[in-house]
Amino acid sequence: MSIVRVQLTEEDTAPLVTEDRLIPSGDAGIDLFLRNKRPADLRHYAADRTLLIVHGGTQAAEVTFDLELDGVSWADYIAKRGWDVWMLDIRGFGRSTRPPEMDLPPEEAPPVARTAVAWRDFGAAVDFILQHRGLDRLNALGWSWGTIIAGGWASQNPGKIARLVLFGAAWGVRPIGNASVGYVTWTVEEAFDRLQAGAPEPARVGLTPPHWFQAWAEATVATDDQAHRYTPPRVRSPAGALADIAEAAQTGIPLYDPARIDAATLVIVGEWDGLTTPESARDLYKRLELAPEKRLIEIGGATHFAHLERTRFQFYSAVQAFLEG
Repeated sequence: MSIVRVQLTEEDTAPLVTEDRLIPSGDAGIDLFLRNKRPADLRHYAADRTLLIVHGGTQAAEVTFDLELDGVSWADYIAKRGWDVWMLDIRGFGRSTRPPEMDLPPEEAPPVARTAVAWRDFGAAVDFILQHRGLDRLNALGWSWGTIIAGGWASQNPGKIARLVLFGAAWGVRPIGNASVGYVTWTVEEAFDRLQAGAPEPARVGLTPPHWFQAWAEATVATDDQAHRYTPPRVRSPAGALADIAEAAQTGIPLYDPARIDAATLVIVGEWDGLTTPESARDLYKRLELAPEKRLIEIGGATHFAHLERTRFQFYSAVQAFLEG
């Protein structure tokens, strides 16, 4: 079942279609939320204009990639250039099914949505889109933990991803949070501080305008129907990403091998990214041995939250230039 909306963007009168749907994950009782945004007059679907986006380890895809700020979201920006844009929520996030373990006290459940499970969810979304559009491959973009999902899946499925964007790549990062629980809870203020932690203190004030923060905060809290059980509200996120990152740090064994990625790849990072640093981005870039084309871009004056900061259009245009070759 899908829900279709037609919107007029503020830039002009060209309408975009937004279609929300749930697709089966392949596991009983678990459905995955996919949002599709595309031009209303798009009739021909092509691999080089189809993009699947996956979120990081805390927030659902729609609350950052399709959050309208001053009338336009990142998904709007891409779709208005003739692209068929898809956004995926891994199980336990956003409007995808929350596994029953997330209704238990967090200390009584194993980490939910480990990376291997997220790879299966990502693969289910890829398979759906390819079949639905009659394609044999598409492009992918991951943010933060989503780079492990998209990059790892690409490394295991040669030929399926044409162009790959790794934004704020979680490569060689230090563990954060409690990795032994089923899920974690957080306030929007805690998340915001963590996402922009690398910026110099005087500069942080102007990175994200207050009304943008408020829009993101309200949309984020709305994704969890249990958030208002806490004062202030706290959002639940599966802890599988934390568990896997902690395990990789402890063993020294990466979660995937970038040398096996055969897609053209962009590694893009903010200058002030304190979570996934420019140094780790450079290390990842060097390991892309099989990529037929690779680029490394550092966005000045931006953090791990670059897509929702004042420099966002500089960031968007850099990604778009890569996607369009």
